[in-house]
Amino acid sequence: MDLLNTLVDKGLRRELPTREEALAVLATSDDDLLEVVAAAGKVRRQWFGRRVKLNYLVNLKSGLCPEDCSYCSQRLGSKAEILKYTWLKPDEASKAAAAGVAGGAKRVCLVASGRGPTDRDVDRVSQTIEAIKEENEGVEVCACLGLLSDGQAERLRDAGADAYNHNLNTSEGTYGDITTTHTYADRVDTVQKAHAAGLSACSGLIAGMGESDEDLVDVVFALRELDPDSVPVNFLIPFEGTPLAKEWNLTPQRALRILAMVRFVCPDVEVRLAGGREVHLRTLQPLALHLANSIFLGDYLTSEGQAGKADLDMIADAGFEVEGTDTTTLPEHRADAVAGGCGSGGGGGCAPCGDTGTETGTGTGTSTSTGTSTGTSTAVETAPETESVSAARPDLVAVRRRGAGTDLAPNA
Repeated sequence: MDLLNTLVDKGLRRELPTREEALAVLATSDDDLLEVVAAAGKVRRQWFGRRVKLNYLVNLKSGLCPEDCSYCSQRLGSKAEILKYTWLKPDEASKAAAAGVAGGAKRVCLVASGRGPTDRDVDRVSQTIEAIKEENEGVEVCACLGLLSDGQAERLRDAGADAYNHNLNTSEGTYGDITTTHTYADRVDTVQKAHAAGLSACSGLIAGMGESDEDLVDVVFALRELDPDSVPVNFLIPFEGTPLAKEWNLTPQRALRILAMVRFVCPDVEVRLAGGREVHLRTLQPLALHLANSIFLGDYLTSEGQAGKADLDMIADAGFEVEGTDTTTLPEHRADAVAGGCGSGGGGGCAPCGDTGTETGTGTGTSTSTGTSTGTSTAVETAPETESVSAARPDLVAVRRRGAGTDLAPNA
């Protein structure tokens, strides 16, 4: 397939595909799916080998958010029956993080619901970062606290944070349909603040909210322009009690095509398979490891993931290996840029907003080529205009009742 050969060549050169090529990936048919996965897998292996980075979420403060993000179970007005609790103490958060580290996590992602942290909140999280670092040598810490004010990213960096996560989530053109209490520009600004402070910036998207192919390409191209070190790809978890509870728009095959498109557009970036993978990829999760080089271990913020042991078995059975703390996640050209002052973690970032596992980032070191080569055929067999979608599977959406904020052991 000419399209895939072209995209592999561009990915190996870190060259940006054209929008038409990215859209063509999303339009490929299910008959071509394994070819698409194999092609994107070549790009993934070029930059990350067969390593899989494990990340572990600690929800520092659950629910009670004043923002109205339609996808989020913690949103203002949410009727989702999730855990609700205020800030964990630093020792409680450190204990929760230790479970993930024991399970093989290289990065701990500290997430708190809310519009953004107060200065007191930053102090609290700084103490938590210090406690985790003291107990877990070599482990990276990423913070995801919402919109940042001036100076807060620097304070988190000084406390030992390696990264900051803030997701774009969807295209600028449709952002107002998803959230009204802050803007797309607010999110971009926070990613830029994190990057300017020397944190490894991490930013991603949520697929399955009713967006078009054009919207998906728009947000991924915007992420490429921001140049994050990591891009988490979330698939909407349609929580009952949220405005998007009836949005079941993804098949496992479409989820794989989306991941492949992200890999082609962001070839040398840590692509994280994030929230919703169990709900939408289901038994095809192992194929996604050929596209993403990073996953969350165990549970998410307000929903349960598959058992941590099952995650580890899946990685081994698919022929991949867990990345150790002594290994640099990013390719050498990106890691050198990070070490030079564009982030301190040596790897991509981490945490989700709401329960989607998305991140924000700006990073440095990627090619700025626009990849607008001409004369290349992009003709492929395309999916029918009306693509089949999965039947609603609310039985797969399990609310988290264990781990942080409870007396029950975490899933790690």
